[in-house]
Amino acid sequence: MSGIPEPSAARRRYVTVCVLFWLPIGLTIAPLILLLTERGMTLVAIAGCFAAHSLTAAVLELPTGGLSDVLGRRAVLAAAGVANLAALVLVALGAAPWQLGLGMALMGAGRALSSGPAEAWYVDTVHARSGPGAELRTGLARGASATSAALAGGTLLGGALPWLLGLGPDLGDRLSGATSGLVLPLSVPLLLGAAVEIAFVLYALTALPEPPRPAATLRGALRGIPATVAGGLRLGGRDALVRRVLLSAAGAGSALAVVELLTPGRTAALTGAPESGAVLFALLACAGFACSAVGSHLAPLAARLAGSGERAVLAGLGAAAGGLFLLGATAAADGVGPAVLAAIGFGLVYLGRGAAGPNENELMHRRVGGAGRATALSVQSLALQLSAALTGSVASLLPPGPLPWLLGAAALLAAALLWSGSRSGPRSGRGDRRFPAPPSDDDRQAPPRANVRSVSE
Repeated sequence: MSGIPEPSAARRRYVTVCVLFWLPIGLTIAPLILLLTERGMTLVAIAGCFAAHSLTAAVLELPTGGLSDVLGRRAVLAAAGVANLAALVLVALGAAPWQLGLGMALMGAGRALSSGPAEAWYVDTVHARSGPGAELRTGLARGASATSAALAGGTLLGGALPWLLGLGPDLGDRLSGATSGLVLPLSVPLLLGAAVEIAFVLYALTALPEPPRPAATLRGALRGIPATVAGGLRLGGRDALVRRVLLSAAGAGSALAVVELLTPGRTAALTGAPESGAVLFALLACAGFACSAVGSHLAPLAARLAGSGERAVLAGLGAAAGGLFLLGATAAADGVGPAVLAAIGFGLVYLGRGAAGPNENELMHRRVGGAGRATALSVQSLALQLSAALTGSVASLLPPGPLPWLLGAAALLAAALLWSGSRSGPRSGRGDRRFPAPPSDDDRQAPPRANVRSVSE
């Protein structure tokens, strides 16, 4: 077990990885669409770039999760960083539509590569040191909280940098002139994100040791992916608790799609101008990420107060659904009172979802062995993305007003009700060969296994 960090050290490294990966993404949230517009792209072309991102992420989600389970967490995380590094440089400096489209597709590939390996590494490491009955919720909560905090800080910094460059001697114009328009003020947050990605790749390669695994060629690793992916899909169909986690992710995807689609127009209508509405939306997005960070941090406390992880998920998703109902109820109302209620609802969506997420994942990790952990997380991410795409399309066709908001609220409420009266209970011995069942209560009392290699198989 030499080289494998203690659980407390693994938790710190997992939190650091979350911050380093998501900070560059946060830096792009405020300037990205404005930068693409400055490069002369129409709204239709910009929508095409985002479609390239979403489709790439969806197509690669399961294969990359399987690749992490077969080849290793560290290598796939480093590949995610390299893909994001190339994407940020291309989008920051590119002028031709094909360059910008390729950059967005690479960003989608980085998103797919990143969904699962870091969390799987943390769980594998804790299990290797403390056995399969080790407590995971605190580390998962801190990782989710760090992710939200990085997104919040990145959103603020990414929105402020171009504005700051325009003050005083107008460094932004000087920078643009000196580079013949290659580097615009709106490019700077993305280039800063690219520098952070370099640090992320180096950290992933040096700070995340894995137990030795059998030597694998790329051809052999690719050959093992289909079986791993199939095992992940079978687990979702066979295990009731995992199925609830996946359906909860789908409900959250529907809710977030509605919020992200409708909030910019609502803020523009509130302020009376698109520009000031965009500033208000950036502030709201930052506040939402901050609420999510607080909710994630409080996830272990929520589980203790509720009496179980399942009840904490029910309470968290129920609170988020209540927030969406508030947003729907105030959609057609004007005045300070409805605006305040809408802001409270917005915060509740992110606070409740943040509190539910770590508890959902802790429950799922009880049911999924190391051989398919990253794949199961990828299935979860895919459920969220596909439901978000579908709900966003449906919501865009509905008439303005409460109805689109209520669509997301109903989906999230249905996800919450899945946890009503549920108990995780010990699982039966019917386990998939690649997704072994967790140990029984008697097994949990035994000393941790000495065979570390099985943790990351």
